[in-house]
Amino acid sequence: MAVTQHVELLTLLDITGEDAVECARLLDTPPEEPVLRAITAMQERLGTFPLDSIRAEDAGRDGGAVRNDGEETVWIEALLRFAPVVHAYHLDLGISPDVSAASLADLGLQLRINRRVHGRFGLDTWAWLTLHMAGNLFRLGRLQFHLVPAGGHLVPAGGQGSEWVLGVHIPEDGGLSPDLVDASFDEAKWFFPRHFPDKPARKATCDSWMLDPYLVERLPQSNIASFARRFTLDRCTDAPTDAIYFTFRQRGLDALDKLPRETSLQRVVLERIDDGGTWQLGHGHLAL
Repeated sequence: MAVTQHVELLTLLDITGEDAVECARLLDTPPEEPVLRAITAMQERLGTFPLDSIRAEDAGRDGGAVRNDGEETVWIEALLRFAPVVHAYHLDLGISPDVSAASLADLGLQLRINRRVHGRFGLDTWAWLTLHMAGNLFRLGRLQFHLVPAGGHLVPAGGQGSEWVLGVHIPEDGGLSPDLVDASFDEAKWFFPRHFPDKPARKATCDSWMLDPYLVERLPQSNIASFARRFTLDRCTDAPTDAIYFTFRQRGLDALDKLPRETSLQRVVLERIDDGGTWQLGHGHLAL
């Protein structure tokens, strides 16, 4: 019964199965103070084009943090309750309901990933989803694009910045064939000028372990390598666990000998660590 009462919201956010049941339970009682503080923190950022996620310690009132034993649950409930506000904000900008839904549906995807990683209801990536709730991150086809000022500073609602970029993110639910990636970039090239004409972005950036030159060298014919070669590599920084997490959805570097080596990507990721190497984040850019 509870799920039925919230079916419109759960459908918007692509929340299904056991996660839908758990989310409906959260919505069936009035929000408590920590949830209200989290919602306030997201409301203050809506329309300000932030680069960074909310941290729990930033979301308190009078310096108090939204942090307790149920932190993940607090943020799940806050995200659920605030999502309709963001959806309405999108529609007021003239953004299509389909694009808004595709963008907000990352909440359902992240809940499913959490259940796969931890075997339970939860959301250890809640901070990532606070970016969506600022109203400047959109899924356009295969990729997500995050419109931010080049300096990364908050912009007052309605304010203008002199230089803007699109941060590119790669959801896990699909391949990276060149045709799909081309279609996403083509859509981004008209979407942002149409809806944010005063914030022209002439450059896209990507910070990902997929841009590590080692991966391009070892799997040169792969779609990942094709994606990476689109970007001019600016620098690399060590990120020892990223490749493990995004390939196997495992936190940390424990028990690597128990992970599968069935695909060429899995083998490359693990063999580099076996050989004493360290995976890196590649930081790159391309002109739009």
